[in-house]
Amino acid sequence: MVWVPLLLVACVVAGVGCARLCRATLATARPGRAGALAGSPPELTVGEAAYLAGGPLRVTDLTLVSMHRERRLLLAHTGWATVVDATGRAGDEVERAVLGAIGPGGQSPIPAVRPVVAATDSVRRLAERLVDRGLAVSESGRREVAAGLRAVRAGFLLSLALGAASALLVPAGERTPVLACFTLPLLASGLCLLIGRIEVYPYTRWASPAGQRVLAGLSPADPLTALATRGPAVLEPELRAALAGHGTRTRGRRG
Repeated sequence: MVWVPLLLVACVVAGVGCARLCRATLATARPGRAGALAGSPPELTVGEAAYLAGGPLRVTDLTLVSMHRERRLLLAHTGWATVVDATGRAGDEVERAVLGAIGPGGQSPIPAVRPVVAATDSVRRLAERLVDRGLAVSESGRREVAAGLRAVRAGFLLSLALGAASALLVPAGERTPVLACFTLPLLASGLCLLIGRIEVYPYTRWASPAGQRVLAGLSPADPLTALATRGPAVLEPELRAALAGHGTRTRGRRG
């Protein structure tokens, strides 16, 4: 019966991983302070929709494209951003962050601008407001869900390894019941991992379940809303190339 302690270890590890993922998932599903008090469906600005759908970098892309369409910024297909109007729109912190990231020279490679803007306090404050309203998942919540998924995956792999080792430690005639016992932790962790991948990751990267429902009700008819919810794939090829910075990478390789 040397395999019994190995089975107990597999069950404990798998159970801890599943419990951790379930606890993290339930924590992300709790409404925020404002969300718990609101009676009507919340409204989103296009910037908030961009964050819920794609995070800080999506907010940055939305702001860059919006400024480009309003002729206050030029996004070249070579991957460079050039300032046309150095006065950001009043009250728009993200636009001011874009202008600050480009710098006093008025021109900068877009791949260098995007992460700088995404990490600014203006984007962080936008995220905090969405978390308070119960529409976004906090940074700690995202870490907990990711850690829960890793724990479940580790439990599944450990159960698989211990089951195989236990099968080798017993006579051939006793292997079937031993393997049948190890199906319990394998099945539990495998199902939890599958459900986590299908049900958790689509929204816990940025949007909570409430935020995901609000996103689902948005119409992509407006080009900026389509960009916010679906990403740069909806843009014309020149703007997609500009945001991807293909020209700057090519220039760098040639240099």
